[in-house]
Amino acid sequence: MTSLSVETLAADATEPITSAGNAHLGIAVLAGIAVIVLLITRFKLHAFLALTMGSLALGAFAGAPLDATIASFTKGLGSTVAGVGVLIALGAILGKLLADSGGADQIVDTILAKASGRAMPWAMVLIASVIGLPLFFEVGIVLLIPVVLLVAKRGNHSLMRIGVPALAGLSVMHGLIPPHPGPLVAIDALGADLGVTLALGVVVAIPAVVIAGPLFSRYAARWVDIPAPDRMIPQRASEDLERRPGFGATVATVLLPVVLMLAKALVDIVVDDPENHVQRVFDVVGSPLIALLAAVLVGLFTLGRAAGFSKERISSTVEASLAPIAGVLLIVGAGGGFKQTLIDVGVGRMILDFSENWAIPALLLAWLIAVGIRLATGSATVATISAAGLVAPLAADMSTTHAALLVLAIGAGSLFFSHVNDAGFWMVKEYFGMSVGQTVKTWSVMETIISVVGIAVVLLLSLVL
Repeated sequence: MTSLSVETLAADATEPITSAGNAHLGIAVLAGIAVIVLLITRFKLHAFLALTMGSLALGAFAGAPLDATIASFTKGLGSTVAGVGVLIALGAILGKLLADSGGADQIVDTILAKASGRAMPWAMVLIASVIGLPLFFEVGIVLLIPVVLLVAKRGNHSLMRIGVPALAGLSVMHGLIPPHPGPLVAIDALGADLGVTLALGVVVAIPAVVIAGPLFSRYAARWVDIPAPDRMIPQRASEDLERRPGFGATVATVLLPVVLMLAKALVDIVVDDPENHVQRVFDVVGSPLIALLAAVLVGLFTLGRAAGFSKERISSTVEASLAPIAGVLLIVGAGGGFKQTLIDVGVGRMILDFSENWAIPALLLAWLIAVGIRLATGSATVATISAAGLVAPLAADMSTTHAALLVLAIGAGSLFFSHVNDAGFWMVKEYFGMSVGQTVKTWSVMETIISVVGIAVVLLLSLVL
């Protein structure tokens, strides 16, 4: 789920570095994934090393030159870290400021006081859905997961009961609702109407997020019963603090990047003129990096100084926030490297070749193509681009509503069964302190439920609209 450019991804998906046959490539993909899973589960090797070795093994099995495989891996690692690395770092700084100043305690105490145990999963999915509307998936995780961990720890809630609804809200927004990049690419490729797609997307998103979030989390909590990992939880602020930031100031600081990015999305939709000065200003201030940086800078005053921190104390807090995320960054980056290796050996083209002659309804065909590319490459954006490009001719004779449903079918397919080749898989695993198997039982199953419910609702809507 990396935020690479659409042009780069589209080019990468169609320029294989090996001419291996489809059957050979399929075996190579299975072998590469098997190497990663075996190294992590059997030999207990660190995920960063396992992903690195698995990428090299994939290239070797596919018959790609070693130097080309290394170039693909390093390119994917670099682009993934470039896309999410700074965001993770800024989020970590903001989270540490929240924790050390007592601001996080203020938020968590208020949430626990207002919401009962049964209402908490529904509160989390609502918050995640609203926050996730203008955000990249990675930014939403950075902002939400620390709060999820704190709520689970302080309120003695099951981590999965609270965490799965939050993840479901973020994921549904990422895959189905514009102005996220995937849906916007599909809307442009298919010539669909953005407003109609947005309205129908909300209709599809509601049952998907309810079933995959609060309802599925009951079973996820039984399958994976783990505590919130202490290493990822901001510790409760010292009781020796003379004062804590006010609830209003704390919430305003946390929501500042959300407001800036939402404002950018609204201006892009309303103005829709890249040369307009207002839109250009909002494109800058509403970019994820600038929005999070602004929140950090504001937080130095509304959180740090409000708690009575000296300049030296604020500096040490910022420094202490960066060390714990080193492992997360390396693992997420290596996951992006493996994904790029898959793309460059031609796996996306292999899936498209297999699906060209399938005699099935257009909506289901689009979903299946997106599912296949998602499983093979791990990238929701690549799956969306490739599937939209293949089925675009089918949209020419469709009504406005059916073209929008075709976009949503592709979006639903792009979320299917996230696993070891998806950087998002490793982010969730590390933040929640789960094993690979536990992440599959919770996150991967949740993603699959969203995808299946999404296409089911799309097909139902196609019968009545």
